Amino acid sequence: MKVILQQDVRDHGKKGQLVEVSDGYARNYLFPRKLAVAATADAMNTMRLQEKARLRKIEEEKAKATENAKKLESVVVKISARAGDNGKLFGSVTNKDISDALKEQFDIDVEKSRIVITDPIKSFGPFEVKCKFGYEISGVIHLLITEGK
Repeated sequence: MKVILQQDVRDHGKKGQLVEVSDGYARNYLFPRKLAVAATADAMNTMRLQEKARLRKIEEEKAKATENAKKLESVVVKISARAGDNGKLFGSVTNKDISDALKEQFDIDVEKSRIVITDPIKSFGPFEVKCKFGYEISGVIHLLITEGK
């Protein structure tokens, strides 16, 4: 029997796949647990429409990521921080601080989890921080840490 999986099923396939399983397995295990539906013409059409919508969403996300990466090339994010007498910051500049500053200064919305800080930023001056947007698209955020607050 051909079924369309509604969730990932171990040893059979991933969500949205059309797979062939035995009739008993489908009737006694997959259908009662709502892990799959029978592969009728209506269900196949729904599956195709969902796949098209998923691909369209991925394309939109890729386009937005590329656009944000291009915007980041031309901007310098200025963050003011407090420091002691020797020029070392109280704490460090985090990816949340950078994300908030990008949103506030340039209206570029980047999740803090996508900003990669390799070495902690604990002093004043210019820095470059990598930003991974996903889909193998990345950009560089140019930071300028100044004294203030």
